[in-house]
Amino acid sequence: MTEIERLIQLMAKLPGLGPRSARRVVLTLLKRRETLLEPLLAALQATADAVSRCHVCGNLDTVDPCRICTDARRDAASLCVVEDVADLWALERAGCHRGRYHVLGGVLSAIDGVGPEDLGIRRLIARAGSGGVREVILALSFTVDGQATAHYIADALRDCGVTLTGIAHGVPLGGELHYLDDATLATALGARRGLDPG
Repeated sequence: MTEIERLIQLMAKLPGLGPRSARRVVLTLLKRRETLLEPLLAALQATADAVSRCHVCGNLDTVDPCRICTDARRDAASLCVVEDVADLWALERAGCHRGRYHVLGGVLSAIDGVGPEDLGIRRLIARAGSGGVREVILALSFTVDGQATAHYIADALRDCGVTLTGIAHGVPLGGELHYLDDATLATALGARRGLDPG
């Protein structure tokens, strides 16, 4: 296998890139060696050398503990639990959570052989039970595995003395009902709340 073929195979493993897209990317990189390939190589190496996982929350950053965990302006009493760093980044991008985070590293999955010991659940229980945390927000995917994980965590945190909340599920902002699937509609209708007429 040539270096070009190996690079194409590696690129094809990236999300959103198949073999054809990977070939186009590699060809573009090779055509633009000085302006694209070499700076990309340097950036990849610098990132690999500098970025590590925060031992407190599981975020990726160039410092450990990460900048979110050490930010005194954040509410340390509010802990938002997410499956992956991508979910943490999405919440940060939206600017909707000013507390701290806990990244599980996935969800429970019997099919994939992922159990509680494979995730950051033990660290979460320790953080929630250490005092100072008043609310744990479960911001997990609304999938079978995500909800099974949420139930497991809720049971594990029962005696920690924290308020346990979950993110709302249902109709997205700007969503039209006739485009939604049955499960989303049923969840939204089941989670209905009162409206203030004033």
